[in-house]
Amino acid sequence: MTERGRRSVVQEPDDLQIGPSSVHWNGDALEILIEERDKRLGIPWQRRVCGRVRVIPEAVNETAFALDPDNRHRWHCIAPRARVEVDMHRPGLRWSGNGYLDSNFGSESLEEGFRVWHWSRAHTLRGAAVCYEGIRRDGTGFASALRFDADGTPRLETLPMVAPLPDTIWQMERKTRADHGHAGVIRTWEDAPFYARSRLHSRLFGEEVVAVQESLDLDRFSSPIVQFMLPYRMPRVV
Repeated sequence: MTERGRRSVVQEPDDLQIGPSSVHWNGDALEILIEERDKRLGIPWQRRVCGRVRVIPEAVNETAFALDPDNRHRWHCIAPRARVEVDMHRPGLRWSGNGYLDSNFGSESLEEGFRVWHWSRAHTLRGAAVCYEGIRRDGTGFASALRFDADGTPRLETLPMVAPLPDTIWQMERKTRADHGHAGVIRTWEDAPFYARSRLHSRLFGEEVVAVQESLDLDRFSSPIVQFMLPYRMPRVV
């Protein structure tokens, strides 16, 4: 993928164009059309990456939540439950399974508002559960646990206990919430100096669940050495 400047972005009510790729609502599904070139340094050719991803909500939530008292950052769990269909032409692969759709938006960058956060989401028998916590840039903390009904209606729940997880290879702290404070990592999908995404097994609100968890360290993200390294992973087109 490629970071692109303002001139490469066109936003409409139901469509977002970023360079040659786009995201748009098509009937009852969010359709993501990917047309990219793998331009990472060290790759001697520009490998084409193209295909389509469809996100079909099973439940829709219309409520967004403020993450800070001044309402500079908002989080919207648009589809707490969804089906995802992946059909890639290059490389050739197909996949379908359970998914989720959310959005963070606000009036300042994430690193201006936060130092760190931990997030996790799991399908439950009748809906979904999301735990979200972190530390804002001013040092105050925030934490919430939400359960979404089958129709997407959110309900605040008492926070389960903190469940520590092993540090990543990059020695980044990660944690989640679980009944009795116990959870385990099944697999770590992404392990970067400032970000990790993992698959967990845990127990939430009395149910055995498989969860997706992420930890983000925005102090690390903002450091000069990480900013220097980022274009090696994700090229920028101004």
